[in-house]
Amino acid sequence: MIRNFLFSFSFFSGIIFISIIFLPSLLLPQKITLFGGKLMGYWSQYCLKIILSTKIVIKGKDNMINDKKFFIASSHQSMFETFFLQTIFNSPVFILKNELIKIPVFGWYLKKIGSISIKRDKISKDNLNFFEDISETIKNSKRPIVIFPQATRVLPEDRPPFKKGASRIYEKLNILCQPIAINSGYVWPKKGIKTSNKVITVSILKPIEPGLQKDEFLKMLERRIYEELDLIC
Repeated sequence: MIRNFLFSFSFFSGIIFISIIFLPSLLLPQKITLFGGKLMGYWSQYCLKIILSTKIVIKGKDNMINDKKFFIASSHQSMFETFFLQTIFNSPVFILKNELIKIPVFGWYLKKIGSISIKRDKISKDNLNFFEDISETIKNSKRPIVIFPQATRVLPEDRPPFKKGASRIYEKLNILCQPIAINSGYVWPKKGIKTSNKVITVSILKPIEPGLQKDEFLKMLERRIYEELDLIC
């Protein structure tokens, strides 16, 4: 319990401190704000290692796409991946639920770094422009887009079917997909007590080429990520 308290206190204090320090960056070039986001990723890594004695292993670095446009499809069990993925990829653009954009200060940062929001399970004018927004982002930037096909954080043992939105993005963008499996829920769950002396594995899987049918892609993506999660659990 003491470690849990120390971790939560240290992590959130650091995030708040970085947010305050980088407030002026909201009026400066975007790359400065993006650097602040990367610092938050390194801070989360530091807190996990020092306070919870967590070992973080990055598996499959040879599978990383370096010279082509791509988007990332990652499993989602924890807050960990929303911070840590910024440290190993080039300032990724996150697709997130609209409610996060409305959070004071934090939402300002999300807008500044170019995050794309969507109102889940609703038809709106903003949602109708959603795919145009991500296409424009990919066209005009070297930053990859990150999606979480499970749509929300899930328990490590859960295997919900992936949302069809992932396959629509794959079809619309017509670029490589970089699947990633992360077992962070065993250390930093959505709810409950965090666990110390564990290993978080970030497994970067072989890219999926564009050109598949939407349903075929979604089945392949789901199978690859869940098979890998079964191995690294």
